[in-house]
Amino acid sequence: MNVDALMMALTAVFTPYNVLVICGGTVLGIFIGAMPGMSSVMGLSIMLPFTFQLKGYASIMMLLGIFCGSIYGGSISATLMNTPGTAASAATCMDAYPMAVIKRQPGRALAISTFSSLCGGLFSCVVLVFGATALAKVALNFTSPEYFALAFFGISIITGVSGKSVVKGLMGGILGLLFATVGVDNFTGTARFTFGSSFMRGGLAMVPILIGVFAFAQALKTIEEKYNEKPFKEKVVIERVLPMKEDLKRIGPTVFRSAILGTFIGAIPGTGGDIASWVGYNEAKRWSKHKEEFGHGAPEGIAGSEAANNAIAGGAFVPLLALGIPGDAGTAVMLGALTMMGIVSGPLLLVESPEQAYTIFIGLFVANVLMGIFGFLMIRVFGKVINIPNKYLVPVIVTFCITGTFALNRYLEEVFLMLIMGVIGYFLIKLGFSMPPIILGLVLGTLAEKNARRGLDILAGTDSVWDHPIAIIFVILGIVSLASPAIGAMMKKRKGAKAAGAGE
Repeated sequence: MNVDALMMALTAVFTPYNVLVICGGTVLGIFIGAMPGMSSVMGLSIMLPFTFQLKGYASIMMLLGIFCGSIYGGSISATLMNTPGTAASAATCMDAYPMAVIKRQPGRALAISTFSSLCGGLFSCVVLVFGATALAKVALNFTSPEYFALAFFGISIITGVSGKSVVKGLMGGILGLLFATVGVDNFTGTARFTFGSSFMRGGLAMVPILIGVFAFAQALKTIEEKYNEKPFKEKVVIERVLPMKEDLKRIGPTVFRSAILGTFIGAIPGTGGDIASWVGYNEAKRWSKHKEEFGHGAPEGIAGSEAANNAIAGGAFVPLLALGIPGDAGTAVMLGALTMMGIVSGPLLLVESPEQAYTIFIGLFVANVLMGIFGFLMIRVFGKVINIPNKYLVPVIVTFCITGTFALNRYLEEVFLMLIMGVIGYFLIKLGFSMPPIILGLVLGTLAEKNARRGLDILAGTDSVWDHPIAIIFVILGIVSLASPAIGAMMKKRKGAKAAGAGE
C-alpha cells in the first residue's frame, strides 16, 4: 500500500468542507431512498449537475453520500408503510412491516435494519479495499451461461418466499415471468403482449409494479378493513434506538452471510440490490432456526435483506474501479461523474493514481459510517409515522404512490400501470397469494430469458457445459432450493412416523 497516497487521500476526505458535503449527501440520500418511486439512480442523476459546482473531491463525496444513503433509505418506508422506497428494499417489507405494525415494535425493526445496513456497507468497503482486483477477476468469468444460472437460482428462491402455499407461490412466480415477457423481443424484434400500445413495447416498468402490489394494494386493503381506526389504541413509544443484545446475537451470522452474498452479487456487472436482497432474505430463512417467524416479523428476515442490499455499494465499485465497468445503474452514473472529473477507472488507476482510488475508498467508508449514525439518530423521528391514524396515513401513502410513480419517468401510463397492478395485487392478497414471487419472476425473467438464448448459442459452439463450473454450481443450488420444501416435508413426515412408532 502506498503510504504517501493514503495520507493524501485522508487529508482530502477529512477536510471540514468535504465532511460537511458527505453529511449533506448522506442525509439527502436517506430521504430520497425513503420516498416511494425514487431510487439511488434517480437521486444521483438529479444531483449530478449540481455537484460539479463543488470544489475538488467534494462532488464525488456528495455522490457517495447519496449513493449509500439512498440504499438504506428505502428500508424506512418499507418498515413503516409497507412501501419499498427502492426496488432493493422490497424483501425488507416481508418482516420489517409486520414487526413494526403487528408486533408494535417500530424502533426494534428500524434498529435492526440500520445496524444490518451499516454492517453490510462497511463489510463491502473492506472487501473493496483488499479484494477489488481478485473479485473483479471472478466477476469477469460471468458470461451468458453464468448469468442464466444466477437468474435460475434467484427464481428458485420462490419456494422460500411463497408464504403458506408453495403452489400459489409458484403460480405467482409464473405470473411474474409472464409480465417479464411483455414488450419487444430483444432477438427477433417481435412485439409480445403489447396489444398495439407503444408504451408497452418497452416492457412493464418494475418500479410502478413494485409500488402497486406492495403499497397501493396494502392501502386498498386498509381502506376496506380498518380505514377509520387508529393503528393502535395506545400510542407506540420508541424506548430505544439501538438493537438489543438478543437481536445482535441472533442476527449476527445472518448479517455476515448476507454481506458476503451482497458484495459478491454487487461485483457482478448487471446485477443489483433487488437480486441481492431476495437472495439474502432467502438464505436467512434457509439457515434460520425460527423459519415459522418469517413473514411475521423475524429479525433475521430484516437483517438478511438489508445487509445484502447495502453490501451492493462496495461490491458494485469493484468492477468500476478495477476494470472500468459499472456494476449497476448507480455506479454507471458514478462512472460518468469520475470521467468528467478526469479520473480514469480501470486496472491502471491503483498504479498511476493511487491517491484517487484511496480517496474513493475512504469516502465510501465514511459515507457508510455516517449513514449508520444518521439512521440511528433519526429512528425516533421516523417512528412517529406509526402513530398516525389510518384516515390520514392512507391518503399520504396513495399520494406518494401516484407522485412517486409519475416522478420516475413522468409518464402518466406508468401511473395507470401502478393503479392496475395495485388492484390486481389487492385481489391476489385476498386470495392468499404472496407478492414476492411475482416480483422475483418479473425482476429475473428478462435476465433469464436473454441469457438462456445467448448461453445456448455459446454452448452450441466451441464451449461445453463443463467449461462453466460457476454456472453448474448455481444450477445445482437452484435445484436444491426448488426441492427443499418437498424434502423438508418428507423429513417431517418421517420424523412424525418415527415419533408415533416410539409412542406405541
